[in-house]
Amino acid sequence: MTEQEKKDGLVGRRRFLRSALATAGVASIAGGWKPSKAYSLAGSQRVVGANERINIGIIGTGGMGNTHLGYLVEAIRRKEENAAVIGVCDIFEPRRLRAQETAFRQWDDGQAAGKVEAHHDYRKLLENKDIDVVWIVTPDHWHAKQAIEAMEAGKDIYLEKPMTRYVTEAHQVYQTAIRTQRVVQIGSQWTSEPKWRIAAQLVAEGKIGKVVWSQTSYCRNSREGEWNYGIDPNAKPGVNLDWDAFLGPAPKRPWDPERFFRWRKFWDYSGGIATDLFPHMLHTLFLVIGPEFPTRVVAIGGIFVHYDREVPDTFHLMAEFPSGHIVVVAGSTANERGLETLIRGHKGNLEFGLNAIMIRPERVYADELDPQKIPFEPIGDPLKAHHKNFLECVRDRTKTPNCPIDLAYKVMIVVGLAELSYREGRMKIFDPNTKRVIA
Repeated sequence: MTEQEKKDGLVGRRRFLRSALATAGVASIAGGWKPSKAYSLAGSQRVVGANERINIGIIGTGGMGNTHLGYLVEAIRRKEENAAVIGVCDIFEPRRLRAQETAFRQWDDGQAAGKVEAHHDYRKLLENKDIDVVWIVTPDHWHAKQAIEAMEAGKDIYLEKPMTRYVTEAHQVYQTAIRTQRVVQIGSQWTSEPKWRIAAQLVAEGKIGKVVWSQTSYCRNSREGEWNYGIDPNAKPGVNLDWDAFLGPAPKRPWDPERFFRWRKFWDYSGGIATDLFPHMLHTLFLVIGPEFPTRVVAIGGIFVHYDREVPDTFHLMAEFPSGHIVVVAGSTANERGLETLIRGHKGNLEFGLNAIMIRPERVYADELDPQKIPFEPIGDPLKAHHKNFLECVRDRTKTPNCPIDLAYKVMIVVGLAELSYREGRMKIFDPNTKRVIA
């Protein structure tokens, strides 16, 4: 592809995004793509009893998908969960076979034959009415389509962050979750740490006064550059890999192992720092200060060190919210020194230590507000806790997941608009009432 073709492609994509976002909102659910298969909810929505086994399917068994699978298998083997992984799916055969072999370890030797189906096409997995819940651990550009189709098929879903690739898709996924009444847990495991809810109570009680602005960050550094995962030289489209299935709703392109194995570096499949890293920080921050749709979002950044990618290696956003506060998030994959997470009220500040939350009074309110140190018990493994919380919510449908759909929806709007602000070079303005991007 020539440089001019790359430029023309990016310009075309920007025009598409602007056009799509101009009509985003409640009406947008009627437009855009539709699920490729009409699933019938009749007979596919099984209510899981307190003592019944939850049957699990996993779509996407690459790096993170394999991690989820390993955690689930271990929990099942230890009798910590009454569950079973009975279906796995991946478009790359070596990953699919590896996942099936891993899933066999749930049971003692000799008992696994025929108990784990391995699928090439995720729709075949969704057709299995014995599957109750689905883990969706695919590249970001597939999240919306697969999440909607899974919910339409009567499955509760554990959906990896980001919730969707684009802003308009977030509304579609949210509306489907509300209509189908499916349990949705977004894969932002740090929300299962108890300290955020302790901090939320402190803010709700007015311990730091009116929240004025907050800061947080997610920063990394590496010599080789973030997301430069290993490339399997044996990957061969048409032989053991389905390239067209990988592209799916993304623009059609010739086979490129960089794009397949290192997809987070390319706009077609990822928003980079904004959508891969920032949801972790914003989900937890919003738990404390309260989730809201933004009114204005602006972002700046650039590729300053690692030029082997389309997404920036340095990216900062600022967002304004209707209740009257600002959030600042700094990100880099070229320098690991970030900002501490800090919530600033007009009377005091909330800081987070390893084992305690600190309230530090502002100087002018030192006679009214006492410094406080509120200890908390650190959680051992957030991912394990996040899995457990999701499965508990599947059994007891009155419980709310630790990273629920309404929280993730608002975070997705923030990070999605931040990406657009960076790519378009202008501030994005959002109407929280109509759910529309108005500039």
